[in-house]
Amino acid sequence: MRELTWSNMPHLAQPTAGQTVSGGQLASYLKSALSIAPRNVLLFLQDKLSMEDFTMYGGVFGNKQDSAFLNVESALQTSSNPLVLPALDWSASHSILELLQGELGIPAVQIDPSTLKEIKLNTAQPSLLAVHLPYTAGDQTKELLLKNDAIIGEVLNMFKSQDVPYTAVYTGLKPSRVIEDTPVMAGHSVGRSLLQALPESTVKPPLVINNTVGQPCILLWADTLLATYSGNQVDLARDIFNGSADTAGSVCNNTLSRLVLNYKNVLNLRSLRLIFSMRKIFFPVSARDWSVMEQVVLEYDGQRAIFNASSGIYSPAEYSFHCQSVSSAQSPLLVPRSATDNATMWTLSFTDFQIQGFNVTGEEFSYASDCAGFFTPGIWMGLLTSLLMVFILSYGLHMIMQLRTMDRFDDPKGPAISVPQSE
Repeated sequence: MRELTWSNMPHLAQPTAGQTVSGGQLASYLKSALSIAPRNVLLFLQDKLSMEDFTMYGGVFGNKQDSAFLNVESALQTSSNPLVLPALDWSASHSILELLQGELGIPAVQIDPSTLKEIKLNTAQPSLLAVHLPYTAGDQTKELLLKNDAIIGEVLNMFKSQDVPYTAVYTGLKPSRVIEDTPVMAGHSVGRSLLQALPESTVKPPLVINNTVGQPCILLWADTLLATYSGNQVDLARDIFNGSADTAGSVCNNTLSRLVLNYKNVLNLRSLRLIFSMRKIFFPVSARDWSVMEQVVLEYDGQRAIFNASSGIYSPAEYSFHCQSVSSAQSPLLVPRSATDNATMWTLSFTDFQIQGFNVTGEEFSYASDCAGFFTPGIWMGLLTSLLMVFILSYGLHMIMQLRTMDRFDDPKGPAISVPQSE
């Protein structure tokens, strides 16, 4: 994981190549920097960030206009003694907000880029402003990084317009790419595979809900839980897997599981509850119990938005359910209950979503029943194309086999063949 810090800072010794900065070292860096640097601190906290993102999406060899980090690069060039930490320990990245709050002695203020014009800064007192930036791996990564860079540029321009000195920090909660240590040869020291980007560990730390006797009964994991309302978007999964989730109201028994996630002051709403309602149902045709997600409900400021999910989110009761993308927009698995329901004003999008509401035996998911069908559109296209080609080939062979040659030929040296014609 990478961290960038810039402002009019004192000169700090850069870490050596390959060194991973620990939480204690990061605290030392921040204390030294803030002892002289401006104490108006901007923290740009992205969901995921690695050094490889700058290598892949940063402009090089004169193609700076293609960079996804134009505003970040410009800020680094104009600041004196910027600090770059190429490798940051995961625990350090998760504690950076607490470290800054402890050093400045003030709580952090989460700001929305859409309300920048309303912010008035007091230069007489220190301030800590935190800006959350999303990250999604895939084809849209560069486009998302460009949007994040534009947000960084807007925030920095706001500080410049008010003539407020600042210290800015840009880092990520998780690495976007994980490089695994592997042994080079037996009997030799452990080396590092620098050219192979490996996926994160398949062991996920799910959100665990316990029943009345203290046993796990509901498990939830999601890379993102994006909710969009009135043009504003928030990732509801950002802070629920670090032990601080508010799950008051959650219940579970042998036939019903109800997971409730409570939020305050998000999307310009005083309160928001995200509710997953699951029921165990016996189907005689399959002669087994199934776990069916009946509804996904949003309760906010006295109103309710209800999405029906039973048509797409289900699994055998002893399995967990997994889907790479659960959405109410494209190929929706979440459908508003009616055309007049408040759910039509919301857009939900969950990525790498996994949930289990029954037959939970520990804090790890059971075998996952995936939403992806065996016959994907690509497989169907390949099968139909192959069948069409086989049909054309069979028809051609059949026509060739029906060809007949003449059994008599005209000899120019002999008498002419006479073919009588009857009237």
